[in-house]
Amino acid sequence: MTGTGARWLVGALIVACVLLAGPSAPDGAYIAKPLPADAPQEVVPNRVMTWNICNPCKGNGRNIGRAAEIATYAPQVIGLQEACVGDVERIRDHLRHLYGLVYHVEYGSVLRSWSRCGGLPWSPGGFGQAILSAAPMTDPVNVEYPDGGSEDRGYMAVTTLVDGSPVRVFNTHLAQWSQASVRAGQTGVLAKAVARHDRTIVLGDFNAVPDAAELAVMWGLAADADPGCDPSAARTCEPTTDWRRKFDYIFLRGFTPLDHGAHLTPHSDHDLVRADLRPA
Repeated sequence: MTGTGARWLVGALIVACVLLAGPSAPDGAYIAKPLPADAPQEVVPNRVMTWNICNPCKGNGRNIGRAAEIATYAPQVIGLQEACVGDVERIRDHLRHLYGLVYHVEYGSVLRSWSRCGGLPWSPGGFGQAILSAAPMTDPVNVEYPDGGSEDRGYMAVTTLVDGSPVRVFNTHLAQWSQASVRAGQTGVLAKAVARHDRTIVLGDFNAVPDAAELAVMWGLAADADPGCDPSAARTCEPTTDWRRKFDYIFLRGFTPLDHGAHLTPHSDHDLVRADLRPA
């Protein structure tokens, strides 16, 4: 093969690989986005975060942008929803190489979807939840709800450390807003697992406002990290979505919130929600 032919073949293979990668193609130039002056230099050991990162949300450099949002708060534990495995891998790499934040990762994929996550046609990318933790994680489980509604949904759980204390961390994404009866079945499944642990943090997008009937079983077990938020105060709970509803929660058993916040971000239709905690 001539030199020109070899170069043409290499170029064609590169183009083919990019096309096969689909929506989760690499971000391009790995340039760290500047962080606020008060951003932590290291992981904050008592800070947790939940974030529906929105898929199929588009945008150039979205995973670098997502990594910068996470690095701004540098939580010890991060629960992501609507997460493709490939996107989480890139976010994790950006956090390490651009911001010096090192995380372990466990995945809670509930379906494989080429249209959402790319990958080879015969091996599409996993889609669902993921947990990142600065400390190692043990005893991972991944449970798909018997009824996901219009799309497969589930929860995952791991044991890790928050503020130096061992804790069972759950991460979930419930059925869509219009499917309250399906969510009621899902919270029933989740609550049974949560109730087995005295020290628990439940992260996730519940797709339900605080006074929704299907969340009653969760409120019976745990309090939200927003201390002023409960079913009776639903109208004053800090919203967590672009349509200004509270759908995203950090439910706590055995922990007391010290600080919390929901932060608007251009990289998702959900806010980034974080909380600083101490063992109760």
